[in-house]
Amino acid sequence: MITFNEAYQKVLDHPLDLGMEKVSLLNSLNRILAEDIYADRDFPPFNRATKDGIAIQFSDVVNSGQSLGIEGVAAAGEVQKKLQDISNCLEVMTGAVVPANCDTVIMYEHITIEDGKVTINEKVTKGQNIHYQGSDEKAGALLLSNGKKISPAEIGVMATVGKAMVMVKGNPKVCTVATGNELVAINETPKPHQIRKSNMLTIESALLNSKIDADSLHLFDDKAIIKNELEKVLTENDVLLLSGGVSKGKFDFIPEVMESLGVEKVFHRVLQRPGKPFWFGVHPKLKTVIFSFPGNPVSTFANYHLYFLPWLHTSWGISIDKSYIKLSTTITASQPLTRFIQVSTEKREGEFWATPVIENGSGDLTSLAKADGFICLTPRNKEYEVGEVVPFVKTR
Repeated sequence: MITFNEAYQKVLDHPLDLGMEKVSLLNSLNRILAEDIYADRDFPPFNRATKDGIAIQFSDVVNSGQSLGIEGVAAAGEVQKKLQDISNCLEVMTGAVVPANCDTVIMYEHITIEDGKVTINEKVTKGQNIHYQGSDEKAGALLLSNGKKISPAEIGVMATVGKAMVMVKGNPKVCTVATGNELVAINETPKPHQIRKSNMLTIESALLNSKIDADSLHLFDDKAIIKNELEKVLTENDVLLLSGGVSKGKFDFIPEVMESLGVEKVFHRVLQRPGKPFWFGVHPKLKTVIFSFPGNPVSTFANYHLYFLPWLHTSWGISIDKSYIKLSTTITASQPLTRFIQVSTEKREGEFWATPVIENGSGDLTSLAKADGFICLTPRNKEYEVGEVVPFVKTR
């Protein structure tokens, strides 16, 4: 049996080259950017009015109470207009190009228009209410970097520079595999000895956060069937995510079947709770990577976030986020196991604090809905104290 740190490093030592692909802009949401995005022109591309009102050329007489004549209207989307007489003004709409010979915009709320003449009622500052060309970014500036996760904000930036198609990191082809005779479909009414297949649906929905649409498979506890079905999916997928069948029970066939199919075991069993029976291996010829998690829902969920997601980031060639949080209570972690404890979080005076979720062991599926993530506590002889900063893995 190996430590959590050893197991974690061994997982990261087996990344896949997932390549990249070009997708439409909207389909890039929640994918990982695989190119740098540059400004194709200045932002904004012209001196832009930020208020509805009038555009003027500033001078000392502006604040003297003198009336100004109106030469016309400059609307958004029109070519730049020109103020012919600098003692006059042009009405201007938000988003319009500031007219030539104008350097200041005064909002309607600060003027009075009567008989075609404008009276200024508030003090004016030269250059006010103008968003100047290139003040956000200059043409050629780096806007988004390779490796950034694409959110709606990044979608907007790329739309602005005309990126109809976007290069993103490739996603692995994944199959989730649930094992066990006790599992039935979620639309079935389980008998007293059965449970619904909720475990892998939890993982499949987590995969969707990375825009990975996984195939799924349910295997009954029959060694021949398990071998036959796993042989197929090994050749069709980059990654298998299994739940169940790796402990020491009489029907836990996964390690034996994997060996018979030529999968090399990297490790089996880790000094951690939950998820001690975790099995990890790689098929040397097919290059398929296998994460075989224990069947309890909290174990599967924890190991997905603690191992698979860092592995995925490593395969993409992007950094793994490290988060930390303060403890709101004292916790003992003296046993020889690294503990992953479900916690809820709250923000106090700008800092996040973690409080353990009351749960009934790794089989307590409902506890996952109460938690925001897991804290990771390595074994030691003294207690973890209130206010101590510990590693935190976010799950929502």
